[in-house]
Amino acid sequence: MGPGTTGQQSPAMKAWNRVPEITLYFWVIKILATTVGETAADYLIENVGLGITKTMWLMVGVLFVALVVQFSRRRYVPGPYWVAVVLISIVGTLITDNLTDNVGVSLWTSTIGFSIALIATFIGWHAVEGTLSIHTIYTTRRESFYWLAVLFTFALGTAGGDLVAEDGGLGYWKSALLFGGLIGLVYLAHRVLGLGAIAAFWIAYVLTRPLGASIGDFLSQPTADGGLGLGTTVTSLLFLVTILALVVYLTVSKVDRTENRTATVGS
Repeated sequence: MGPGTTGQQSPAMKAWNRVPEITLYFWVIKILATTVGETAADYLIENVGLGITKTMWLMVGVLFVALVVQFSRRRYVPGPYWVAVVLISIVGTLITDNLTDNVGVSLWTSTIGFSIALIATFIGWHAVEGTLSIHTIYTTRRESFYWLAVLFTFALGTAGGDLVAEDGGLGYWKSALLFGGLIGLVYLAHRVLGLGAIAAFWIAYVLTRPLGASIGDFLSQPTADGGLGLGTTVTSLLFLVTILALVVYLTVSKVDRTENRTATVGS
């Protein structure tokens, strides 16, 4: 479900895409990173004892450094890119949790608010660039829109996922099945019903957040609360090691790297 390319075709220049091609590896690591975002945030808040607010600002600082490194790359490099995704997953989770637990914003309000913010980002992105394609992220401005959209998808996915799993009382594993099924429907809508590639990609991107979070909670939370009781430390380490192994493979194999292409203004 990789977005296509639209827009005018002049003038041309050589450029590298700064984000990966959409492969199975992309979706696997995205879900793993989402799970880490949930469990790592819980670990820092509860096990380390930093609390939500201190943890959020700490991770915002770390994310800022990671994005500086990512933006300094002239093309997609797996290590910096996926470090930024893991960190933005943690920050997106913490923003929503802070609004809910410390500010008292309801999950309904957060879900609606982040939906509006995400839509506004897409409108601004398209108005300025003439496309929402992630196959032509070769300028700092386009990459800025891309990461802003990614941040809002994580915050929205956290709010919507918690709304279903907690306020809706569905529980962890049932929520995972629900969101996994919704992603399957999006794929079918794209392949069979003609849902556009860009819309399908971003809808699935949002839905992988609550899917991964539900999996993470199911693995880490105590059995009395409906989980398997592995704990946030074990779950976070397990998924981080898996992410590391996949990133090393992608770095060596380059199977998700876009080849040098002719980039055009407005494309």
